[in-house]
Amino acid sequence: MAIFLSKLQIKLVIFISLILLSNNNVNGRRYHITDSFDYTAISCRAHTASVTDFGAVGDGETVNTAAFKAAIDNLSQLATDGGSQLFVPPGRWLTGSFNLTSHFTLYLHQDAVLLASQDVDEWPLIDPLPSYGRGRDAAGGRYTSLIFGTNLTDVVITGGNGTIDGQGDLWWDKFHKGQLQYTRPYLIELMYSDNIQISNLTLLNSPSWNVHPVYCNNVVVQSITILAPVNSPNTDGINPDSCTNTKIEDCYIVSGDDCVAVKSGWDQYGIAFGMPTKQLVIRRLTCISPTSAVIALGSEMSGGIEDVRAEDILAINSESGVRIKTAVGRGGYVKDIYVKGMTMKTMKWAFWMTGNYGSHPDDKYDPNAYPVIQNINYRDMVGENVTMAARLEGIVGDPFTGICISNVTLGLAPKTKKVPWTCTDVEGVTSDVVPQPCNLLPQSSKKCDFPLESLAIDNIEIQTCSHTIKYLQK
Repeated sequence: MAIFLSKLQIKLVIFISLILLSNNNVNGRRYHITDSFDYTAISCRAHTASVTDFGAVGDGETVNTAAFKAAIDNLSQLATDGGSQLFVPPGRWLTGSFNLTSHFTLYLHQDAVLLASQDVDEWPLIDPLPSYGRGRDAAGGRYTSLIFGTNLTDVVITGGNGTIDGQGDLWWDKFHKGQLQYTRPYLIELMYSDNIQISNLTLLNSPSWNVHPVYCNNVVVQSITILAPVNSPNTDGINPDSCTNTKIEDCYIVSGDDCVAVKSGWDQYGIAFGMPTKQLVIRRLTCISPTSAVIALGSEMSGGIEDVRAEDILAINSESGVRIKTAVGRGGYVKDIYVKGMTMKTMKWAFWMTGNYGSHPDDKYDPNAYPVIQNINYRDMVGENVTMAARLEGIVGDPFTGICISNVTLGLAPKTKKVPWTCTDVEGVTSDVVPQPCNLLPQSSKKCDFPLESLAIDNIEIQTCSHTIKYLQK
């Protein structure tokens, strides 16, 4: 049971802790360290406490779930007094799932590692997302993510490149053996929230998706390193889902699934929920994903995806550079997509559009719900060792339209396919593209579009935050 303190009591606890720390010395089992750190954030905080102030022990064995919950519960009382920050010092901090609060920063020291608990009871169950109607792994509910929050405002998850290790082997094994009754947890998920920053962290071995903002506005994901075995199931990197005004930049991802997967709900549930992902910027992304896409749009896109701008992308040893995934029954739309400045090295397909990605949540989807795919723009790209330039498969009676590809040169692999392009049920134009595209994309003088005006997320104010803290250390 969490113990709640008043704002004054919280300040006194921190003050008394510092006094007690001064009475310890390096010859004892514990001593105090003073640490100063700076970082950039959408908000700075008036109050800072260490998780050790609430009894946490960073030995990699002690379960600290209660300490994290108590710290955040108590610091939440400072939301209207300049906000608060929880500092995670050097150590290996074993914990189960915990919830964040508003006007709050979680900061991981560069030598701090959050270790996800291997005890399934440390992961509470929650309902499926309303825009999905069921879990992705199983028809029932889902396990709460390691770091979770809902209906929050002004949240920062950052650090000096500290690490969050999901220890996903337990969950991958259950997935492969068909032992999951509920959907696996993610590392970070925030729902129905506004003004979110996730930055300067390393994420390892997530049980499933790594970063999942869903039903959120004004989200910044920056300078994140995501690493998982390339054969790990569904370890997507960053999945903006029914979000507006999002920026993903300067990230490095090695994944067993799509590096960035843009989503907005699944079949009839996504159509009914009706919340698109729109106004999304992706910049300076490096991705390695041998079995999946660098940037995927869908397949859960039934609420709509629009105004996505991606540039300066490096794709290495990945299945496809950009992939649109949809099917009859999805409904919704993918439109106004702009990609430029992509470099691809060792790829199966540079471009892939799939109109028959046919998994459905149940048998209640509308067979007459046809998706709309239009105004797709790819330009200024190069590739080497590409097995096939493009595989573009629309839907019979529902072609993908407004496709534009310009100034693209793809060097084919020595053992390439005999036909570098396959196209069915698509319409569009190409300009200065090598190898020569299919007949459904005839030559034109048009240079594909890329918007010049910036989105609102690029105008968000960033501050430099400076903090000094004392904390216990073994």
